[in-house]
Amino acid sequence: MNTVVSTAPKDRARELVAMRARIAAGVRNQQIFAAVGVLFTAFALLVLIAAFLDLLIDGLPRLSWDFLTNFPSRHPDQAGILSAWVGSAFVMLVTMLSAVPIGIGAAIYLEEYAGKNWFTDLIEINVTNLAGVPSIVYGLLALGLFVYQFGFGQSILAAGLTLALLILPIVIVSSREALRAVPIHIREAAYGVGATRWQMVSDHLVPYSRGGMMTGVILGMAEAIGQTAPLITIGALTFIAFLPEMPVTGEFPFLSMEWIWSGFTVLPIQMYNWVSRPNVEFQINAAAAGVILLLMTLLMNSLAIYLRYQVRKKIKW
Repeated sequence: MNTVVSTAPKDRARELVAMRARIAAGVRNQQIFAAVGVLFTAFALLVLIAAFLDLLIDGLPRLSWDFLTNFPSRHPDQAGILSAWVGSAFVMLVTMLSAVPIGIGAAIYLEEYAGKNWFTDLIEINVTNLAGVPSIVYGLLALGLFVYQFGFGQSILAAGLTLALLILPIVIVSSREALRAVPIHIREAAYGVGATRWQMVSDHLVPYSRGGMMTGVILGMAEAIGQTAPLITIGALTFIAFLPEMPVTGEFPFLSMEWIWSGFTVLPIQMYNWVSRPNVEFQINAAAAGVILLLMTLLMNSLAIYLRYQVRKKIKW
């Protein structure tokens, strides 16, 4: 009996030492993992900064107000990207207005309303697989569906809908993850005070998950603005010396939708056109256009990240 009593404190001491060793090992592994993550992040940022500086150095001689406000030209010193960046802005507008409501609506239906059966499982599998489909496939689909079947032609509307299809899986998947991240007690509290399912979704679930949904929109739009293959497939112009009709007019009702039927080009296609030419000066123009494209993407993402931050700052669990 005395032997058991005398060895018990020693066993507890050994267990305490072993537990401290495990905690120290866990902390050390966490620090190593964090250091590796910081190293990889810094490497990725350095590659991005190096690529941007290379473009900036090559394109700096052509970065000017005239470059932004001139149409493309056969003369490289007179060529600009006015029609390209305006076309990119209009196409991105149609893409956002098409993909965001449909994607978020589909995510809400699949997560909150759809039953768990083989049909919804089939939808979920297809949505996940569509995220990995090459972009050229979306271009071929849009060529047969939007351009020929629906008669939209080679227009901004067809281009925006094509890119909306491309980013739709990203928006749906990220929106569903944002909905799942909302704690279950938010739903239970809403039902507890007599809210209907729609009131719970619209007044509680969507406001709390809005920040995560915007993350998916940011990722999708950043991918869409740099796409070239699907837009070439549906017939985007490589040389265009006119602008679409502006959406705001001076006559009642002051809004015009004629611009969505206009021919278009976008910055990646304009860059591709210049890069394919042997003249070195056109290569400089392509580098300058690449700088503008990166700045547009950065501006668009920065605005979305700021809005997401403002939304998340107001959320109190």
